[in-house]
Amino acid sequence: MDFLPDLVSMLQTALAFVIALSIIVTVHEYGHYIVGRLCGIKAEAFSIGFGPKLISRVDKHGTVWKISLFPLGGYVKFLGDANATSAGVDEETMARLNAEERRHSMHGAPLWARAATVAAGPVFNFILSILVFAGAMAWEGKPAVPPQVADLVALPGGSGDLRPGDRLLAIEGVALPDYDRLREVPTPEKPFLSYRVLRDGTDMVIDGPQLAPPRAAQVLPQSAADAAGIRAGDVITAIDGQPIWRFDDLVAKVGAGKGAPLTLDLWRPAEGDRGGSTLSVTLTPKIVDMPRPDGSFVSDFKIGLIAGAGFSPVTEGIGPVEALVGGAKQTWGAITASVSAIEHIVLGKISSCNLRGAIGIAEGSGAAAKAGAADFIWFIAMLSTAVGFLNLFPIPVLDGGHLMFHLWEGVTGKPPSDRVMSLMVSVGLALVLSLMAFGLWNDLVC
Repeated sequence: MDFLPDLVSMLQTALAFVIALSIIVTVHEYGHYIVGRLCGIKAEAFSIGFGPKLISRVDKHGTVWKISLFPLGGYVKFLGDANATSAGVDEETMARLNAEERRHSMHGAPLWARAATVAAGPVFNFILSILVFAGAMAWEGKPAVPPQVADLVALPGGSGDLRPGDRLLAIEGVALPDYDRLREVPTPEKPFLSYRVLRDGTDMVIDGPQLAPPRAAQVLPQSAADAAGIRAGDVITAIDGQPIWRFDDLVAKVGAGKGAPLTLDLWRPAEGDRGGSTLSVTLTPKIVDMPRPDGSFVSDFKIGLIAGAGFSPVTEGIGPVEALVGGAKQTWGAITASVSAIEHIVLGKISSCNLRGAIGIAEGSGAAAKAGAADFIWFIAMLSTAVGFLNLFPIPVLDGGHLMFHLWEGVTGKPPSDRVMSLMVSVGLALVLSLMAFGLWNDLVC
């Protein structure tokens, strides 16, 4: 029965992948459906999944809404479509429609209506991402000014004399009128820093935690740390027997090891106030291509830990406009990073292993779901951005390919011939299948 834990883990991963994909596909296809309906185009069917239908109902507009057996996608079939991809024309159906009815078909509607309907799928994916990112920002808020301590993280040596409610006046002699000055604070290699705080009206100097202790605020899925069993909240106290007090020390030692196995001594906090436990793990860092702010990449050895602060600040709410702007910036940043990554892969500047397939996405879904609801929702938003972006590629059978045909029609005044359309669709399908196969190959060998 030793296989049962692995089987349960695989089922959880598969379920998380299906849930994530179903949400993203539903939003994408609903974008096509609702904009098409607003543009006067009749939808005959809206399906989540492919194959035999499991459940269905017909709404007042005559659209069949259904959930199908294979939950790996979905589609909207509009009046006049030959198939679910809208890649062909049902000539028999179109022949029996009168002029008014043809106006309500996908292939008889004005060019602007068809283009808007096609573009709506990716746009709705981006809208989902923006709303999720904006919601996360609104929920978390932003650090209040003047800086004040809200809570302390659990550390093996404690947090010195720093307490929740302390107002931060200076750290290591650097005045803190706001959080922008934190980057100027020196962080010497020692367990505690010198804090000047205002507590209950009294100005005092005390010991406090490192700004970024060697603590795992987050463990990236499919990383060396994840494989070694490191959890969020674990504190690395030593590497190969050498004590460390800063996250920067961890980064430096991992990089200097050039991929050699490392032994990490960990302190793991217990629930409540019952102290913690110590353990050691051995892991091998992986080479990772990390994006830079200028769009380039740097390759370095990483173990997959995200740093966190030694304390959490008091926060204040942000308005909906600010949150939406932040969500839009986050989405745009994900798109530009994807463009840069694809460019660097094509030019051979970074490994093609950065392009993952269905297995990698499924594993990421499972890991995000295991980390908690917040991480899983964030993962869905990132994946929704990727799906929207991918669908805009000018490849026939994708939305970008349809928009390319519409652009051709707008310029020439007529759509491509049936022969050209059929050839382009075949080429597009071959490209998409090749890309899927390449991603799957990377999942298996990288």
